[in-house]
Amino acid sequence: MAERTLRGARLGGQSFEDERGIEFAARQQVGYKCPEGHEFEITMSMEAEVPAVWECPRCGAEALSTTGIKPEFKAEKPARTHWDMLLERRSVKELEDILKERLDLLRGGEIGPAHLHRANAKKRKVS
Repeated sequence: MAERTLRGARLGGQSFEDERGIEFAARQQVGYKCPEGHEFEITMSMEAEVPAVWECPRCGAEALSTTGIKPEFKAEKPARTHWDMLLERRSVKELEDILKERLDLLRGGEIGPAHLHRANAKKRKVS
């Protein structure tokens, strides 16, 4: 049954629609120029908001509009580091106390890698 549905028509061949009576949308050509010197035009609708920046089809760089439209520069937030996030939760005094406590435990052999524990155990036996 499915074989009969495509009989007489080529796949991807031709459209049976007619362009008579169709009114196309008004168009405009917008020019762009990239830093590499490539110039190109993009066809857009007259109703479309023209972007100030478009990717260059030749090199992929950001091309600026030749119509004088300037891109909007957004104020970027500085990247939050681990230190910034830590300071949101604890004060510097608290961090110094925690560091001192952990260093004492590490030096005492209570925490840390196993090879440090064995070395501390040998020192204690010798003493």
